Amino acid sequence: MKFSEYRQHDATSLAELIKKKEVTPIELLETATTRAEEVNPKINAVVTKLYDLGKEQLKNLDVNAPLAGVPYLIKDLGPQLKGTRYTCGSGILKDFISTENSVVTDRMLAAGLVIFGKTNTPEFGLTPWTEGKLLGIARNPWNLEHTTGGSSGGSSAAVAAGIVPMASANDGGGSIRIPASCNGLFALKPTRGRITLGPYFGEGWGGAVCEGLVSRSVRDSALYYDLVHGSNEGDPYHIKPPEHPFMHEITRTPRKLKIGYTTKMPAGMSQPVDEENVKAIAHAVQLLKSLGHEVVEVELPYKKEMLTELLYAMVYGETSATLDYIGEQRGRKPQRSEVEPNTWLLYKLGKSFSANAFALAKLKWNEVNRKLADFHKQYDLLLTPTLGMRPFKIGAMSNPPFEEISLRILNALGISSIIRYTGMIEKIAEQTFSWIPYAPLANITGQPAMTVPLYSTSENLPIGIMFTAPLGDEATLFQLGAQLEKAQPWFNQVPQI
Repeated sequence: MKFSEYRQHDATSLAELIKKKEVTPIELLETATTRAEEVNPKINAVVTKLYDLGKEQLKNLDVNAPLAGVPYLIKDLGPQLKGTRYTCGSGILKDFISTENSVVTDRMLAAGLVIFGKTNTPEFGLTPWTEGKLLGIARNPWNLEHTTGGSSGGSSAAVAAGIVPMASANDGGGSIRIPASCNGLFALKPTRGRITLGPYFGEGWGGAVCEGLVSRSVRDSALYYDLVHGSNEGDPYHIKPPEHPFMHEITRTPRKLKIGYTTKMPAGMSQPVDEENVKAIAHAVQLLKSLGHEVVEVELPYKKEMLTELLYAMVYGETSATLDYIGEQRGRKPQRSEVEPNTWLLYKLGKSFSANAFALAKLKWNEVNRKLADFHKQYDLLLTPTLGMRPFKIGAMSNPPFEEISLRILNALGISSIIRYTGMIEKIAEQTFSWIPYAPLANITGQPAMTVPLYSTSENLPIGIMFTAPLGDEATLFQLGAQLEKAQPWFNQVPQI
């Protein structure tokens, strides 16, 4: 199969071609690996090649599986694949080999997906851009000078560049939706507990983390979630299964929805939303009204502190605990030289917080949950830009040289010096959340949220718009996503790379 033909199909239609015997699984795999070899040197999306393993999977492929033979890439953070390197983008795990599959990996394989590589991610998914020191910079296929977002930046770049029609992603503060927005893709973050994190994890980041994917079509995401959703023995969250398959939901026209929207930053943040992101919402509002929905401007039901204090406190604590857990498992404490300076700073900050302070911040998550529950008594969905600004140039969010040096000095001096320089920490938090002022909301509350590619900047950089739904209501999102995809098709809008 030529790439020009391969590019015209999503995962669902590729699987249909295989079932009709119009193409073979090995042909698809060879097309995908050839495309990876051609484009990956430019974008650095695929960081671990598993081409031979992909061929081995074909020997035992169940040709009747729903996605039998479709080439697939998994993020090098989250799902584990037995016998392969699993780094989480960190030097501390650069030589770690997974000893068993994650449950979701087994479900991917049972669905017929052929895993032939792993994708780029920043260290432990801690930054919403992908410029890590171990795995390097992932670049946006729409413009190689601009960010691909993060932390599922490699997966999103790979899908946008046409290596695969969809790829695995996960989301602790927007990491499915952020890079999907940057790369012109559709992505839906599911409800907390919809997909098991077992057996390695019960929850991640206090319940903020969920597994998912990025795709070019709405139906690919719907089919994937139909095939891999569900809890596992020992999971802390067991939620009600969907009333209908998501593939059924995308065939249904949504009822008239009442949607509250805003283009304002959370109260307390100094930087305004980028004018291009405001235009994206204005465009979406008109489209939604033309489809018969009621769209009303509203105030955001949370403030800056939800991000810079309540969420960041969890990140400090979880990062610190993760590194200590790795140290316990290997029998040797983590060393400053094994992780990036910002990560070591978070590690030390986590140790500086009392158990009381951590628990208090986590308790306050409930206040946000209740506010959103009240919001949804009036509105079916919350509409915001996916991001606070257009995709920035690579390096724009990295520490300037003097800050990098300062961080190294602080880390070397120890925790007492770090605490005295909280102004630097607050600056890092403010900068990060000016980029992602909306996406982390659904991670704190556990709600489903989707980003839809309906707009591009004058520089031809994609801008996503985001809808957040009540807990457990992926159905409405899939119905609306399919309606928007039909009203303004985006599948054939691809970067020329």
